[in-house]
Amino acid sequence: MAFELVKLNYAYDALEPVIDKETMEFHHDKHHQTYVNNLNNLIKDTVFEEASLEEILTHLDHAPEDKKNGIKNNVGGVFNHNVFWESMTPGGSKEPIGEIAKKIDEKFGNFEAFKEEFNKKGAGQFGSGWVWLISDKEGNIDVIATPNQDCPISCGKIILLGNDVWEHAYYLKYQNRRAEYLKEWWKVVNWDIVEQRYQNRNHNECSCGCGC
Repeated sequence: MAFELVKLNYAYDALEPVIDKETMEFHHDKHHQTYVNNLNNLIKDTVFEEASLEEILTHLDHAPEDKKNGIKNNVGGVFNHNVFWESMTPGGSKEPIGEIAKKIDEKFGNFEAFKEEFNKKGAGQFGSGWVWLISDKEGNIDVIATPNQDCPISCGKIILLGNDVWEHAYYLKYQNRRAEYLKEWWKVVNWDIVEQRYQNRNHNECSCGCGC
């Protein structure tokens, strides 16, 4: 079962002026597609050939030793970007809703303090990586950053929201101004999907064939 590049739910220019059309085209059609192609090649004739992205990410110890790093990097590249595209919507949805809004207030005090912590972690990630709002199955939330294409679900966490801080995500418009990109990005966040992910945090079960 070969993975395919996900289709965007909006036009390439729909997130402007926050993210420009050219960046979206390169990011989705080139960078993300490359991760998809690499992953399909790497998992051929392995235990992961019929597995889902989630199953691969949570069972990386079953990867062939000579392919382990490649599979880890590319399955993260595919999954993380899938989350990223879905985390955004034209015009954004302004503020958190439902249970996740309450959890953010409980954890961080208020929405502005949460955004400050998220932006701080994203700006402070050395080199390439991601910044995330995550949850555990009990519903406890936190903000973390991860390097490269590392994915929080490999450590048993549930992704609620993620922003890409690799330079290819913002450099054409913002150059070295990552902090400005992080600040502007809130204008396109899809809080409906964040709440949906929080509500569904206990609904993922493993059915892979890797002997777990």
